Amino acid sequence: MTDQAPILIIIIPLMFALMTPLIGWIRKNLCYPWVLLSLTLSALSSFIILRTVLLRGIISYKLGNWDPPWGIEYAIDHLNALMLVIITVISLIVAVYSKKSIQREKPDKIVHFYTIFLLQVTGFLGMVVSGDLFNIYVFLEIASLAGYALIAIGDERAPYASFRYVVIGTIGASFYLLSVGYIYSVTGSLNIADVARLLPELYNSNVILTALVFMFAGIAIKMAMFPVHAWAPNAYTHAPSAVSALVAPLMTKVAAYLMIRVSFTVFKPHYIIDVISLNSFISWIGAAGIIAGSIFAIAQNNLKKMLSYSVVAQIGYIALGIGLANSYGLTGAVLHIVNEAFTKGCVFLAAGGIVYKLGGCNIADFKNLFRKMPFTMTAFTIGAFSLIGIPPTCGFFSKLYLILGSIEADQWTFVGVLLFSSILNVVYFFRVIQTAAFEKQMSDYSREDPYEKVPMDEVPLTMLIPIQIAALGILLCGIFNSEIISSVIKYAIPPGL
Repeated sequence: MTDQAPILIIIIPLMFALMTPLIGWIRKNLCYPWVLLSLTLSALSSFIILRTVLLRGIISYKLGNWDPPWGIEYAIDHLNALMLVIITVISLIVAVYSKKSIQREKPDKIVHFYTIFLLQVTGFLGMVVSGDLFNIYVFLEIASLAGYALIAIGDERAPYASFRYVVIGTIGASFYLLSVGYIYSVTGSLNIADVARLLPELYNSNVILTALVFMFAGIAIKMAMFPVHAWAPNAYTHAPSAVSALVAPLMTKVAAYLMIRVSFTVFKPHYIIDVISLNSFISWIGAAGIIAGSIFAIAQNNLKKMLSYSVVAQIGYIALGIGLANSYGLTGAVLHIVNEAFTKGCVFLAAGGIVYKLGGCNIADFKNLFRKMPFTMTAFTIGAFSLIGIPPTCGFFSKLYLILGSIEADQWTFVGVLLFSSILNVVYFFRVIQTAAFEKQMSDYSREDPYEKVPMDEVPLTMLIPIQIAALGILLCGIFNSEIISSVIKYAIPPGL
């Protein structure tokens, strides 16, 4: 199984997705354990792959036994092996959580939801594992089409949010595909390793420069990178809670992985940094996104929309780290991808739990919520602390590396942006925590005893346990950040940075 794990991690969710309608036709309730089985097997495959990479180095899996560059290759190194683990673990956590949430929000769409859910995960995994530029586009479209469908089944405003995502997402995919076409026209290859070998002699070509610009534009749209982020806030806000908890932590992070892969594997760091200085542009756009996303988040009264704008801000951190293009900055960017997967997963799962109990996500309605839902709100607070950057949560350590990277690059403006952004994060998260912990409902003020016990009304265990696991992941990633960096992330940093 070890040798076949790179293909099994794609085949398992894809085949299970194709069979889910049949399982649902036999008995709708079987879809849930069926999906859990699929994602458990995928998660095991991802851990096998990571262990193999740590022990043996880069994995090259040739599809159809055709040697690259003529055949499609799955190439897995430390960076995408880590991404595979993140995708499968977060997907499994959300799948466990989804049972009660989907039964409450979309009871007539259960079979459709789980079918497209698995297709979405297949797309994410394929984008990460593929060593072929066009094959990445195929999986990008699978993930995007599945995302459009999942978002569209949300509340009454979801179809419009999904349509907007379709339009903007199609533009992004078109930019990426045009870029692949330009690269193929001058190199005659689509294999990433082969293209990386051929490109240095073509760096003076305007075709290659155009291809790079188009590729970054397409990926930036998929990342929801400021200022091309307009599709994300409404899409995450109006999607079903389980969909927001899947797409928000993963879609933008997989796109961020692609930006790292393009910047430092497809194209060489020398070209990005010294020849065209694209890294400087990326870092300044990232810094602007951090501030803009945080300010937009402060202005929101809906928790899910606030968290959605927080996604835009957090993508700014990753872009800033990529743009710094030094060891500390890129370490911070990769570590922030790991942190954000668990952190955004945790806070969106908690937000879904609040929707499950309150029927809405208006922050003004959160009075007494800490007393009613103590475990859910504690997990949410841990996620908030991570986004603010309070130790020992994982967010503190990735921001620390980004600050060190900014100092090494002599970019003190970015240090100020990173510190100021933490203050902005405190502002919008403290408002939620203050309302939930310290404000009481109007009816409570008439009681003689201000400390009268409020009945606890937590979400079901199938929702609560995944929320707690995500919160635990935040703490573990923070406590063991040095082990994650020394055993995995340091090998993902290109030599010489």
